[in-house]
Amino acid sequence: MLWVKSFHIIAMVTWFAGLFYLPRLYVYHAQATDEISIERFKIMERKLFFGIMTPGGILTLILGAWLWLGYGFSGSWLMWKLALVALVILHHIWCYKALVAFREDRNTHDHVFYRWMNELPVLVLIAIVILVVVKPV
Repeated sequence: MLWVKSFHIIAMVTWFAGLFYLPRLYVYHAQATDEISIERFKIMERKLFFGIMTPGGILTLILGAWLWLGYGFSGSWLMWKLALVALVILHHIWCYKALVAFREDRNTHDHVFYRWMNELPVLVLIAIVILVVVKPV
């Protein structure tokens, strides 16, 4: 099970790397005015979402479920963690919706909005790590 846990952590790091970087790309994309930059951002966003973020997210969820079944974790810390994981999944879905909006040239948000959306996964990651390591509840 230690191998499963190791790959779960690796997949989670990969997923969160994308969750941290994609909204940052949206910041720059929202500020871009020339067609070459706009098209470049569309390519970068698509490759990050489908090539790194989504596979990392899927593997994180599969390996996390495997760990849960293998170890039989319980306790309120786990319920809080799962609630936060649900938030991360919702953020991932939001990232996809923003990707589509940019791809179709119908983004309605400015760069400041995306700067705020860039910070949300950081707070959730901190809470998840504390819940898993410290198990305060």
